[in-house]
Amino acid sequence: MSMKIIATDYVSLDGIIEDPVGMEGSGLGNWTGPHKRGPRGDRFKHDELFGADALIFGRVTFEAFGAVWPTVDDAAGYAARMNGLPKFVASRTLTAPVWSNSLVLGGDLVDAISALKRERDGTALIFGSASIVHALARHRLIDGYNLMVYPILLGRGTRLFPDGPAATMTLVENVSFDDGIVLLRYAAAMTNE
Repeated sequence: MSMKIIATDYVSLDGIIEDPVGMEGSGLGNWTGPHKRGPRGDRFKHDELFGADALIFGRVTFEAFGAVWPTVDDAAGYAARMNGLPKFVASRTLTAPVWSNSLVLGGDLVDAISALKRERDGTALIFGSASIVHALARHRLIDGYNLMVYPILLGRGTRLFPDGPAATMTLVENVSFDDGIVLLRYAAAMTNE
């Protein structure tokens, strides 16, 4: 068994992933809102979620998603899929998650994710959750990155890749969507540069 972990993020040109839809009260606003990725971009996000077997979140992103997705009724079934997938949330403070099919990962995050990778098959997506991505990347536990790069410079905020270990990525796919949005999919390399 080996679960593959993919970080999927909306990213500004200057590498910011914080609060893309304005739900976290960061003051960055809804920086993705003015841009429309179009039908091909929507199809990618749909196929990405429907190809996943589980979701991994940090507490902040989990609570933001958990406040919205259970109330969404969409014809494409995206919300039902989001609500139905197993969800693993890394938190030291959350004890009883109310979002369906959720389990709090207690203890050491790296140990918990390493165990998930050993004990489960399929693919787990990490939506946002910068602190989780940062911690797992340092330990080479992320297998790939699906990045929707938006044509905006934010000038501040939490970056996808903070200062830390260097690594080489392998480009898997590069697709242009509407409004100047570009999808960059990378496989994570196993060796440092």
